[in-house]
Amino acid sequence: MSEPAHGLDVAIRLLDPRLAGWGFPRWGSALAAGLDLHACLDAETPILPQAPAILIPAGFALAIRDPGWCAMVYPRSGLGHRDGLVLGNTVGVIDADYEGPLMISAWNRNPPGSAAIPVRPGERVAQLVFTRVVRPSLRVVEAFPELEAEAGARGAGGFGSTGRG
Repeated sequence: MSEPAHGLDVAIRLLDPRLAGWGFPRWGSALAAGLDLHACLDAETPILPQAPAILIPAGFALAIRDPGWCAMVYPRSGLGHRDGLVLGNTVGVIDADYEGPLMISAWNRNPPGSAAIPVRPGERVAQLVFTRVVRPSLRVVEAFPELEAEAGARGAGGFGSTGRG
């Protein structure tokens, strides 16, 4: 492992010994943001189009334990764009106090009638990104103070209220 980034030191407990043979833990390149997550399956598993998401064990647990950090599970862009394999929950959030087994919620977004997406044991199916967490103090108010027009006040305009282009 490399030196801790920004003082973050995360302990990883391997739950599946095959991960060591698959090269875990490692980033795909020197500048990659996401740590590769492998499918710790015992056999190839087809993910049917539009069927409920399946949970794929990532084969490890981690201990972040710093409330200023969390980890986020994202799909791998090539699998999502090219093949249609995405996360059933879009993004998984691993809180600093969660130390159980990591699971990957995998979903085949392709239309019914499309081919199943086979997931093989050891295949890199998702990525884990560590990021800072800010927990602001929240206060309940009756109304928001008025914003000056040049400050970009949008009011209750909602989605698309700033126009196109």
